[in-house]
Amino acid sequence: KWDPIDTGFSFPPQWERLWFLILTSSFFLSLVWFYFWWEVHNDYDEINWFLYNRMGYWSDWSIPILVTTAAGFTYITMLLILALCHIAVGQQMNLHWLHKIGLVTTLITTVVTMSSIAQLWDDEWEMVFISLQATAPFLHIGALAAVTALSWLVAGQFARTEKATSQMLMFTAYLAVVVALYLVPLTISSPCIMEKKALGPKPAILGHRGAPMLAPENTLMSFQKAVEQKVYGVQADVVLSYDGVPFLMHDKTLRRTTNVEEVFPERAYEHSSMFNWTDLEKLNAGEWFLQNDPFWTAGSLSRADYLEAANQSVCKLEDMLEVIKDNTSLILNFQDLPAAHPYSSTYINITLETILASGIQQQAVMWLPDTERQLVRQVAPGFQQTSGLKLDAERLREKGIVRLNLRYTKVTNEDVRDYSMANLSVNLYTVNEPWLFSILWCAGVPSVTSDSSHVLRKVPFPIWLMPPDEYHLIWITSDLISFLVIVGVFIFQKAVPEMLLLSCRWRLGSIRTYNPEQIMLSAAVRRSSQDVKIMKEKLIFSEINNGVETTDELSFCSENGY
Repeated sequence: KWDPIDTGFSFPPQWERLWFLILTSSFFLSLVWFYFWWEVHNDYDEINWFLYNRMGYWSDWSIPILVTTAAGFTYITMLLILALCHIAVGQQMNLHWLHKIGLVTTLITTVVTMSSIAQLWDDEWEMVFISLQATAPFLHIGALAAVTALSWLVAGQFARTEKATSQMLMFTAYLAVVVALYLVPLTISSPCIMEKKALGPKPAILGHRGAPMLAPENTLMSFQKAVEQKVYGVQADVVLSYDGVPFLMHDKTLRRTTNVEEVFPERAYEHSSMFNWTDLEKLNAGEWFLQNDPFWTAGSLSRADYLEAANQSVCKLEDMLEVIKDNTSLILNFQDLPAAHPYSSTYINITLETILASGIQQQAVMWLPDTERQLVRQVAPGFQQTSGLKLDAERLREKGIVRLNLRYTKVTNEDVRDYSMANLSVNLYTVNEPWLFSILWCAGVPSVTSDSSHVLRKVPFPIWLMPPDEYHLIWITSDLISFLVIVGVFIFQKAVPEMLLLSCRWRLGSIRTYNPEQIMLSAAVRRSSQDVKIMKEKLIFSEINNGVETTDELSFCSENGY
């Protein structure tokens, strides 16, 4: 029927239960998605780069998605709170049709987005499990507080329910959730739950393409900034120009990090290695950084740094080595050249000659490519042979590998320990957030590659470190407090209605006879206003028939909801 008060349709109880189920499902799904997107802040630049390769143009999608996700989650949360308030006073939700459309839209959007991420970038979901190592102990306490607060609503519903079967089902379901929550810490495993004396040294920090938050990536300024931050090393991507000059470039084309579309518009989609060095020198490699502001840091640059960044050009490998050769290690990665490139079979030799001629110590170079690895061992035996493949320690040692360079989602805490016991050093990329850096520090990771070396170098200690005994004490104390509160709420919700009922009966003591309507009205615990109205009407006619005139005595009970 049409309800003129809330301008919504009143559905039968089973429809209301269905809408409440949809609302609850939407809340938990949007909560998971909001948590996921908040935690992947570490990888926003990778996500934007991934979307750039898909769509062909650069745009910062991370913040709009975060804002939309936060708005949707807030909206669903407010609806759920209002629904619980309605249930607490014994009323139906009566959602407006606009809210129902918004609810279904939010649910469908969340499911589609989560499914898309799972298909396009399933590796990123590993971030959720890694982040729980940092947040699970605190999320457990928050969930415990929420479920404990919910006991007031559950106990009230339990007291109002007349059927014993319904009471048993309700109580059993709530008890199962509470007990499961009490035992959740048995499944929580975090490397930061450890004794302080067992904490290893702080991981060494390598600048990812220099210092890309402070200067355009893979430019001379970027590596100068990295050296100023006193990083342990830097990582660089090497390409060979068409005329045989090694230079630094991550992407296959020059579109994202240069103004090639303005200078050579007809060649914008060509592989970067198909340009002569004389053409590459004409390109600007810094303006894109100020325009796109990929890390939201361009606005914090000083005037001098801003002008310097705007005038950066494509960087030679030789110039970069001159900057870092004295005190910094180096991880080198290479792009495969097109078959039509004149140096496609000899680019390794040319790059080796450039590195050795720079004067950098061989022990400072971590050689990553698998191509011509045997040749590299012969020409530069001091290079640290590094692999980007996760293999068992025995196979790596057989191949002469002494280091691993892996994405942080590919390695578990057990892997780190196993590699360490085999005397294999592990470097993980790309680690930008202090909380992730702290988790890897507690896990014993020797080094990380980071876009935010200027931030991580200022982290003096893991964000949190908790001895096991202290954690167990907090766990048990929280469970005990929750249990006592829940028991107290159930006792209170059971006792108070009975006390008020006795009070009503005492005030009605002057009435010699009771009829069913009197008993139902006095025992009505937060019934809907429509039910109470009907009982009042029946009681008035009953009392008129019985000669009872003092119906005002009943107002105390009905006005207080009993």
